[in-house]
Amino acid sequence: MEKISMNSYFKKFFIVFLACFMMISLVGCSSDDSSSSEDSSSETTEASDNEITFTELTVVDNDDCSIVINGIDEDGFWGYTLTAELENKSEDVTYMFSVESASVNGVMSDPLFASEVAAGKKSNEEISFISDTTLEENGIDEFTDIELTFRVYDSDDWEEAVANETVHVYPYGEDKATTFTRESQDTDNVLVDNDEVTVIVIGYDPDDTWGYGVNLYLVNKTDTEVMFSVDDASINGYMIDPFYATTVSAGKCAFSTISWYDTDLEDNGIEDIEEIEFKLTAYDDENYEDYYVDGQSVTLNP
Repeated sequence: MEKISMNSYFKKFFIVFLACFMMISLVGCSSDDSSSSEDSSSETTEASDNEITFTELTVVDNDDCSIVINGIDEDGFWGYTLTAELENKSEDVTYMFSVESASVNGVMSDPLFASEVAAGKKSNEEISFISDTTLEENGIDEFTDIELTFRVYDSDDWEEAVANETVHVYPYGEDKATTFTRESQDTDNVLVDNDEVTVIVIGYDPDDTWGYGVNLYLVNKTDTEVMFSVDDASINGYMIDPFYATTVSAGKCAFSTISWYDTDLEDNGIEDIEEIEFKLTAYDDENYEDYYVDGQSVTLNP
């Protein structure tokens, strides 16, 4: 089960603020490319044909708590936003309401949401999908199928959940739900493509949020959550641990980045990255003995 520490809590908000800063700084650049503007305009026109038909949805309603999604704001302050009413029905326990995993049109996404509700109280909250350029760059400009897995637990006892429920929100109706399919590119570097998972290097980012990034496209073809990780990583022959480990829900795909801190590169005197090596692992996140990729050696030459 997922454990949420204070470090991860603050880290999440740190990432949020960085993302927002980057989003604001890029606003002025969007008008420079006239062809992109035309494409965006035509997509917006087409998207306007769909009208939100969503009505109130009860996700959880048991003896301990309830979660009711009661609205959608396409242009919320933090991005695409769902509004929800939370209720803690207990007499003496404070519950943490969280989203354990989420996807948009089959692509993993990480909404901004975590809320403590005191015993016997209710709270109106927002579940916000921070404006994600990765989704937009890959043609996902409409949220037609939002899948959320909620977890509610005692704030002082993370192991015991009083609710763990997965729900789909179809803003335009289930009949208009779409699933993202990525088209292969000539520049793709397919690292793994077996019956369980696909791992593709789709590019490199020298100006990643953390420092230097290797961009991946991941596909989980199994019926269980898969953890992807790397070990024994080196750059230009120097051992440097990246900031990376990610899970992909059953049947979902994800855009992900293996990131190295600028300071780690500088400490090792690395200016130009010529060779990246690591061991790639993918396994059943509920059964650590079931490996789909077992330490496969990877060498990249950006």
